[in-house]
Amino acid sequence: MKISWQGGALIAPIPAVMVSLGDMEKSNIITVAWCGITNTVPPKTYVSVRPSRHSYSILKEKREFVINLVPATLAKTADYCGIYTGKKVDKFAKCSLTKEKATKVNAPMIAECPISIECKVTDIIPLGSHDMFLADIVAVNVDEKLLMDNKLCINRAHLCAFAHGEYYKLGERIGKFGFSVKKKKSNK
Repeated sequence: MKISWQGGALIAPIPAVMVSLGDMEKSNIITVAWCGITNTVPPKTYVSVRPSRHSYSILKEKREFVINLVPATLAKTADYCGIYTGKKVDKFAKCSLTKEKATKVNAPMIAECPISIECKVTDIIPLGSHDMFLADIVAVNVDEKLLMDNKLCINRAHLCAFAHGEYYKLGERIGKFGFSVKKKKSNK
């Protein structure tokens, strides 16, 4: 039997991401829990940020950002970047992270993250506690160590996820799209 609770933000797990913004000279990192895909063609994503956050005004002004997917080895770093404000600390320096020039936006990528997704804001949608920055995905940068025969092997990234206030290392693949209806080969 299920117990019914009042509605709340409880879809989990979700990706743990560090969003880098600003430019190569003056930049910041914000850890965002509210992030995801909204459309395939054109490819669109979003991040939702509280207007009171230091990064909010940077996002609103620059209208560009990079979503950096976090490997489990950087979970503590991602947590730190979500707690401390960029108004008071240079998170790239404090966390020994390397700024890497993006290909389509001015915001830096985080070199230590195996996948960096470059985004340009198309709409800012007020939702209540957060505003959603809806964005076009203009480039996806993947560490070549994640490729095998030109195919992305995301399991090699050892990403982490966030669920109900806790971080988790993603585990093994248990299936792929369409495996539930795939016909079995006969041994004839």
